[in-house]
Amino acid sequence: MPTIRILPHAEYCPLGDTIEAPGGTSICEALLENGIPIEHACEMSCACTTCHVVVKEGFDSLGEMDESEEDLLDRAWGLTPTSRLSCQAILSNQDVTIEIPKYSINHARENH
Repeated sequence: MPTIRILPHAEYCPLGDTIEAPGGTSICEALLENGIPIEHACEMSCACTTCHVVVKEGFDSLGEMDESEEDLLDRAWGLTPTSRLSCQAILSNQDVTIEIPKYSINHARENH
C-alpha cells in the first residue's frame, strides 16, 4: 500500500505526517480519511482549487491530469510545475510526498 508523506503545514498538519492509502484512492480522500482536514469546497468534483497540493516526490506515479484539472490549476495560489488538485490526483502503488500550500483561493476556510 502506498504512503503519502505530508510536509508540515501550520494549520492542517503542524508536524507533518505519513499515511497509507490503497492505490486508486485520490490524495484528497486519503487525507480526509486520515483526519487531515484539507479544504475541498466543491466536494471533490473538480470545480475549484481549494484542495491544491504540490507533489514533491512521486508526481509521475499519479494518474494522468485531464483538461479540466489543468484549466482549474491555472487559478491555484502558488502554482508549480508539480501542482495537482488532490481530488483528482489518484494514487498508484508508489509513495508520494506532498506539500499543502499556505494559502488557497478561499479568503475564509470552509469547515467540512
